[in-house]
Amino acid sequence: MKNRIKIERAILDITQEELAKRIGVSRQTINSIEKSRYIPSTVLALKMSKLFNKTVNDIFELGVDE
Repeated sequence: MKNRIKIERAILDITQEELAKRIGVSRQTINSIEKSRYIPSTVLALKMSKLFNKTVNDIFELGVDE
């Protein structure tokens, strides 16, 4: 699953650590999501959506083979 988390973090000028603290996960979780090694739960995706003030679809994109 492709995502725009790194871009959205840059817009807000926050680190992986800051994002992790704000949504209640570890920095490693954010890193794994950014690198598409981990697909977040619906609740986690919604928390990011609210923080970034974007829809879940604006942040995450399913690939053709997913």
